[in-house]
Amino acid sequence: MKMLCLSLSLTRRPHRRAAFTITELMIAVGLFSLVIVGSVLSHLVGLRMCAINQTKLKTTHSARAALNRTEDDIRTATEIQVGTGSASGFTNITGNLPRQGNAIQIYPTLNTNIFVRYYLDKSDQTLKRVLSNGAFEAIANYITNTIPFTAEDYAGNVLTNDRNNRVIRMNFEFYQWEFASPNPGGRNVYDYFRVQTKIARRAIE
Repeated sequence: MKMLCLSLSLTRRPHRRAAFTITELMIAVGLFSLVIVGSVLSHLVGLRMCAINQTKLKTTHSARAALNRTEDDIRTATEIQVGTGSASGFTNITGNLPRQGNAIQIYPTLNTNIFVRYYLDKSDQTLKRVLSNGAFEAIANYITNTIPFTAEDYAGNVLTNDRNNRVIRMNFEFYQWEFASPNPGGRNVYDYFRVQTKIARRAIE
């Protein structure tokens, strides 16, 4: 008896590899480019805002430090005079004139030979501090207003006398030039801000 051996030959179909079409590649590249461009622009804007804010914070910190230092001297003073002054001298406002000027002279004790003078030097727009012993320092820069010191009453009215319960108002207007535009008519030539506070003596006679 003859056995018939049937050999079955299995034919394998060739495996088709998946691939992107040109259209799909173009869409993917376009989307990826948009993401990259958006990320770069966001990073650049963030760097610019960070630089601007750092400069503002630094300048504001310097201004507030100057105000805090002046506040400490005023609060502990025995007498305060408002007038006009410089490194070499001080003139107190008398009579019925408004008590406002570019300088204040603070006497920490009853000895009038010992004083602390703050004055705005208009030549370089700098707030300076002078002691009676000759010590001198600049504590704030880039101040644009010419009358930073005013003596007021409780309601904010400028006084024309030397009342003991008066309040000293300090108003400093600063400009910032670190990001000045190279074009005279360009944007952001200067940045401007104001720092203001009011202080009264602790010991009122």
